[in-house]
Amino acid sequence: MESLEVDALAAPPIELLADASLFLDFDGTLVELAARPDSVRVDTRLATLMERLHDRLDGRLALITGRGAGQVRALFDAPRFTVAGSHGLEFLYPDGRTALAPRPPTLDTALAEMRAFAAARPGLLVEDKPLGAALHYRCEPEAEADSIALAQGLAARHGLYLQTGKMMIELRAGGGDKGEALRLLMASPEMAGTVPVFLGDDDTDEPGFIAAALLGGAGVLIGDERPTAARYRLSGVAAVLDWLEEAAA
Repeated sequence: MESLEVDALAAPPIELLADASLFLDFDGTLVELAARPDSVRVDTRLATLMERLHDRLDGRLALITGRGAGQVRALFDAPRFTVAGSHGLEFLYPDGRTALAPRPPTLDTALAEMRAFAAARPGLLVEDKPLGAALHYRCEPEAEADSIALAQGLAARHGLYLQTGKMMIELRAGGGDKGEALRLLMASPEMAGTVPVFLGDDDTDEPGFIAAALLGGAGVLIGDERPTAARYRLSGVAAVLDWLEEAAA
């Protein structure tokens, strides 16, 4: 079987953010992936950088993440930018406004079954989210096949959306993705008339790359080369922070 060729992507030019609205994934983009999601912290460098980007872009800045929006907002200590959480199904705005899709009624049952499965496997971690439940197997990669099979069965039985990710599998509410979140935010008065730039590392970020391109902007893939709708690439979190600091200057 022939291997799939992947085009080499150039690093994004600094001028990409001129007259742009900036959308950022969180884990794997602004912070390194961790074995436990609750062990991640926002350091002074990142907190300061986000403030500088907010000022540089006149507020045209948002995070779009698979985490719960409240969790991310707390990590930044009440930031001035919008956080779209749960893959774009919940929004926390700087002025205190919120928008949240309903929690699926079957999610708690699926969550309990997921926890029972993980209880006998110390390396697995179950993450309860506002609109989803994620099973992380980063610390027990040999459990990947069984974890995916469990999630597929739970999704089918409970009518939940199956979301893949890096070393994790998630059950969540359907009806939204990061591309839809980007389009909704781009319709706001602050961002209308600009072009979107979206940075992300995972396959969950691909809808964001596609939406950005369709609106005249671009996606930036973070990490190793792979098939993607992004136009540019940065090698990892360290490269992202360096590039954003240069752009903010």
